Parts: sequence; structure tokens; C-alpha cells
Amino acid sequence: MTADAVKKPKGGASGCLDREKPASKADLMAQVLTRENLQRAWEQVRANRGAPGIDGMSVEAFPDFVRSPQWVRVKESLKRGTYQPNPVRRVYIPKASGGQRPLGIPTVIDRVIQQALAQMLGPLFEPGFSRFSYGFRPRRGAHDAVRQARAYLKEGYTVAVDCDLTKFFDTVNFDVLLCRVSAKVPDRQVRRLIWRYLRAGVVENGQKRPTEQGVPQGGPLSPLLANILLHDLDMELEKRGHKFVRYADDFLVLVKSERAGQRVMASLTRFLNKVLRLTVNPVKSKVAKLGQCRFLGFTFRSKKIVWSEKSLAQFKRRVKELTGRSWGVSMEYRLRKLSEYLRGWMAYFALSEYYQPVPDLDEWIRRRVRMCYWKQWRRCRTRVRELLKLGVAANCAIPTALSRKSYWHMARTLATQSGMTNAWLASQGLVSVRDLWIAYHYPAASQSG
Repeated sequence: MTADAVKKPKGGASGCLDREKPASKADLMAQVLTRENLQRAWEQVRANRGAPGIDGMSVEAFPDFVRSPQWVRVKESLKRGTYQPNPVRRVYIPKASGGQRPLGIPTVIDRVIQQALAQMLGPLFEPGFSRFSYGFRPRRGAHDAVRQARAYLKEGYTVAVDCDLTKFFDTVNFDVLLCRVSAKVPDRQVRRLIWRYLRAGVVENGQKRPTEQGVPQGGPLSPLLANILLHDLDMELEKRGHKFVRYADDFLVLVKSERAGQRVMASLTRFLNKVLRLTVNPVKSKVAKLGQCRFLGFTFRSKKIVWSEKSLAQFKRRVKELTGRSWGVSMEYRLRKLSEYLRGWMAYFALSEYYQPVPDLDEWIRRRVRMCYWKQWRRCRTRVRELLKLGVAANCAIPTALSRKSYWHMARTLATQSGMTNAWLASQGLVSVRDLWIAYHYPAASQSG
């Protein structure tokens, strides 16, 4: 593609270059390649870790590469505008809704360069982004987006226009995206480099294929490019006076009636298709009460934030895997992995304001852990010995150990519960979902306790 084609892209975006004045810093590439910016980019890539790209270089091996002449040649080619990015390595991860999500894993070298680009481009675009856009932005997050939706609900906007964009990251139109980038980025070398990253190609099963559209999920630059493209959607919604909240390609528009919602859905579908060349999935999109919609893993009940049934089902499935009787690991390792998962899950889902299911979850998890101990003890005399060590009376421990009932049944007997008490399980390393929830919602009370 020629430089003129990058400067004046075609397709669905006529006149977009005239909307905003480009940034005054023309030599942006020099700022991208400063030692300080590259060092900061490397530290971020190192913190994120991640798998190697097609060249096989790991994050741990990158410092040695930087000390070699090859890194000098890479920087020189970036300065001259001749650098050619490597294709991304295609991998698939399971989606929560079923199926698989394609990811594109860039090489560590390209991850560092993309991160350095994002650090310089972010401040150019960030001031103009909507305050109702929360995805991949500094000092903003998914919790803020969910709270904003709850605020609209309290104002009486009870109906949601829930638009699902069909394979958003895989269907981004390059010309439409580059038009938005060019409106703010005057440096032709930077624009050309972004273009080359978009067209770098994908390697899957050892075969390289070109990319004609789409922004690969997995690169540090992709979230910023997604926000740049969808900024037009935000501005259109603000111009129309709609109440909305967006996190990357997940967004809700809140209205007060279903009829208004159907009108908004129809007009947004036309706008997204005509202006941004994006397609709304008619099967997954809907106009419904906010309590019937899932947003970032949550839903709403009586104007309160609650985790969705689907999120809870995924949680239980994972806990069952970690407490499966056939998993041949030590209890110490099992409890460590289980507690890591519980802490991580609650760090996000403790936002739920619905306390009622929390103690029941704790009880269910403890019962599954007792079941694992009962299976591990295996022999009758081992069970008697362990129960006696835990302070269970012999006339209770012996009949329990001799029982042939199921592991799940035995995990809720007087002997197992009075021996493997809640406090004892905590001393073995099991964390409490209830304690994590209380610490999130009432930090002062949890600290004083």
C-alpha cells in the first residue's frame, strides 16, 4: 500500500480527516523509540508475560536479544520506516459462551514495539474519548462500567438495547480504522507501521495467510485501536442524547420503554453497518429489561448488581475441577490452587451486592474440600486416626470411618464437620468466599475484625 493510500484511505469514512486537527508532534516515531519509552514498554510486556510468538523467543530471552546487534538493526529499521512486523501466531481459547475465541500472539519484539506505540498514541486520543467508555483506559475498569449501568437503572432507564457485534475484532475494516488514526496521528512512519501490523498476517498450523481485515486480539495495540474505531459510536450516542455505557465492544444503551429500544436498535444497526462497517448479530442482540441482560458477567436485580447465573455456573464448574476426587495431587497443592482461584474470582465478582448466596457458596466449597480429604484418607484406620487427631470422639469416629456411603454424603456427617471445622480448613489454606465479600464491601469492618 502506498503512503498516499494510508493518508487518504477509502471506504465508509469520507471526510473523517477534517473533523479534528492532527496532533502537532509530527516526529512521533522518535518519541516512540526513546530509551525511556521502550524501557517502560518492556516492563509492561514482562509483567504481562505471555507465550512466545512464531519466532519462539520467550519473554525471559528478550533481554539477551536487546544486547545483541539484531536489536540495533530493528531500531534502525523502525527509524527508517522499513521495519516489517512478524505474523502473529494463531491460538484458540475456549469462550464462556461455548466455542473458541481466536487470539493472535505477536512475537515478544513486536509486543514491545506495539506497547511503545500504544504509550505514545494513548495520550493523543485519550482526552477526546467519551466518559462513558470504560474499556482499556487509565483509571477505569469493568466495575465502573457496571456501576454506571446501575446508576441509569436507578434513574428509571430500565430497558436495555443490548447490541452484540459479530466477531468485532476479526471484522474491523482497515480503511475505516486508518482514517480515524490518521485524524490524530500526523507522523506518516507511525501510520505506516500500524498499517503493517494490521497486514502482518497470521500463522496457523505452520501456514501463513494474509489478513485483509480484523485486529488480532492478543497484541498490546489492539485495545487502543478498538477504542479509536468505536469512538464514533460513542459520539453518535452522545449526540443523540442516549444513556449508554461501553466496555470495548460490549455496550448497552438504556431507554425507558421497549418501543424506544426497538427504534434505537434499528438506527444503531444502520449506523454501525454504514459508517463503521460493523455487523450487529441479530441472534445475540436484544431489547429487554436490564435485569434480563448480562453485562461484563453481571446482571441487575431490584436495582442491585448481582453476578449472572452464567458466571456462577462457570465458577462452580471450575471449583468442581479443582476439588475433583480423581485429581491426584496433594491437598496442600489443591488448596493452594483453589484459594488462588477463589481470590481471583472474588476480586472481580465481589462487586455483586447480593449477599444471600455467598454463605451457601462457602458451605458448598467446604463440603467439597472435606470430601477430598475423606477420599485421600481412603482406609478405615487412616480415617479413624485422622478424625481422632482432630478431636472427634472414638464412638463417633469409628462408625463414621466404617460407613460405605458416598464421599459426598460423608463430607456432611457430624464426625467430618466437627473434626474438619471451618477454622481447621482455614488453617490448611482454604480461603472463605464470605470473608472476601465482606472485605470488599466493608473493608473497615473486616480490618477491625
